Amino acid sequence: MKVLNTQLNAVKLIEITAYTDSRGFFMESYNEKEAHNNGIPYKFIQDNHSLSVEAGVLRGLHYQLAPKEQTKLIRVTAGAIYDVVVDIRKGSPTFGHWQGFILSAANKRQLLVPQGFAHGFCTIVPNTEVQYKVDALYSPEHDRGIAWNDPTLKINWPTSAPILSDKDGKHPVLANAEINFVYEG
Repeated sequence: MKVLNTQLNAVKLIEITAYTDSRGFFMESYNEKEAHNNGIPYKFIQDNHSLSVEAGVLRGLHYQLAPKEQTKLIRVTAGAIYDVVVDIRKGSPTFGHWQGFILSAANKRQLLVPQGFAHGFCTIVPNTEVQYKVDALYSPEHDRGIAWNDPTLKINWPTSAPILSDKDGKHPVLANAEINFVYEG
């Protein structure tokens, strides 16, 4: 496991070693002890799995309010996504900044999205499967989001006409979003 820092404090890009031969590959997609040894102290309690049949499916930008906030560990097991993380911690030097990453079944990279960040992704190819671990259960009462096309964020998505859920098409811009995360340095 190789853990790489990103432009956003606490967001980590993780490279996993895959052992390949003529049959395919083998890898440990997650090892709690190895994660803890590499500064990832979270205890994940649930795995989620999504399939997006078409390229251009955009899911997000999602987060849960405290006290039901979630840390996510995201990976792609089929296809590819453009994965975006936005800092929504009030007082953070990078508040409102975002960074995008290509995660794919081929590159086997994983993205750690800690509490206090909104997260979303857009599929780049059809039949993309995304799996992610979370450290807190889903809470409908705390579920929130930010508009994928917020003009102040200026996220450079790989599509201008995404396929959205009804919910994701109605999120407010960051300036109007309910957030209760505070940067603690």
